[in-house]
Amino acid sequence: MSDDALERIMAAAARGQFPPPDGSTTVIGQPNARDAGVLAFTAHSVVFLDEDPRWVRAELAAAASDPLAATMNPGFLAALMARTGRTMNTVDLLTVAAALPGEPEVELREIADPEHPRAARALAFRDDVRVWAADRGVLVLGRGVAGRWETAIEVDEQARGRGLGLALARAARCLVPDAVVWAQQSPGNARSVRTFQAAGFRPVGSEALLIAG
Repeated sequence: MSDDALERIMAAAARGQFPPPDGSTTVIGQPNARDAGVLAFTAHSVVFLDEDPRWVRAELAAAASDPLAATMNPGFLAALMARTGRTMNTVDLLTVAAALPGEPEVELREIADPEHPRAARALAFRDDVRVWAADRGVLVLGRGVAGRWETAIEVDEQARGRGLGLALARAARCLVPDAVVWAQQSPGNARSVRTFQAAGFRPVGSEALLIAG
């Protein structure tokens, strides 16, 4: 497939159009040197990695007896890390939401300082990063995997449970300079999952990103 294959796959998923649920795995090259990993949709996975597809499929066959779960099997992901010398943080729930018109409902102040801790972390994984501060909260937008616009939010512990996280997640939909905005949540972080879904973010699959050292 061409270098923009992953971008096209994700654009289709954002529209609710997914690869066929036939239990197969699509293996494509990386969209760039930084982005590598695995996407798992319903009964279809996509491995985007600059490795021999024959090796990838052999490792998948060895990883698990259930082909529907093989790409997120710890053994397979460990094999990818060993092969590439990369690491990974977690398997995330991948969600997407359409942009919203109008201004955010929460007061925000853009932070221009790239040394801000949240900005510094985002710059390791995204391009064109912008950061906004709210009273006891932070919102980040940037271009992540295959150039998609991604958001992340952070709420001070003492301010949680008051709706700020929901307001920040919705604000990202107002601020994104694209038709959609993506967000990842760790499945174990139920509070974050509930917040983004309440803000209109729709689950589309799971994602494991391989991080270059």
